[in-house]
Amino acid sequence: MPAYLVVLVIGHILIPFVVAANLKFNLSTGLQMALWPALAMFLAVLLIQPAKGIVIGFQWAQRMHGFSRRH
Repeated sequence: MPAYLVVLVIGHILIPFVVAANLKFNLSTGLQMALWPALAMFLAVLLIQPAKGIVIGFQWAQRMHGFSRRH
């Protein structure tokens, strides 16, 4: 689930920038092949731990599997 959330968020962050950059600038294909995947990987590394924490926190708050109070 955390990886899915990260991919979803990165897509929503990057796509407007990709479209705007293509409309405003004449970037070469090689530059774009280097720039956008590198930026996506950088954002994924930044966002994966907070996303995992959010998912685990949500699971804990909902008392999902592994967080019940059985004694």
